[in-house]
Amino acid sequence: MALWQGRSRRAITGKILRPYRKKRKYEMGGEHLFTTIGEKRTKMVRTRGGNQKVKLLSTNVAYVTDKKTGKTTKTEILSVVENPANPHYVRRNIITKGAIIETKLGKAKVTSRPGQHGEIFAVLVE
Repeated sequence: MALWQGRSRRAITGKILRPYRKKRKYEMGGEHLFTTIGEKRTKMVRTRGGNQKVKLLSTNVAYVTDKKTGKTTKTEILSVVENPANPHYVRRNIITKGAIIETKLGKAKVTSRPGQHGEIFAVLVE
């Protein structure tokens, strides 16, 4: 099912807004693809202007930066500890920006958008 991100048919007050034109292709939204823990899988998506976007479907690797030393290390993701986007994402091990993940180096907060960037970058949390 396609998602439509155009103007709503309802105003904030509840009145019906009459359409002044039909739907446009550039108002289409993309399907929701959640990044989980597992073997690395990606999906290439064509975006506006013919550009490519890499959507990360699953991965078990994160690039974790230690703020004190400034070093970035490639490390393995063990599990999702907390996810402020949705508490149910913790059970399903879904990684989004702002999620706290357990790595071999310790807990880290995800700073990238895996569904947009195709990689997971994180910062160690003390």
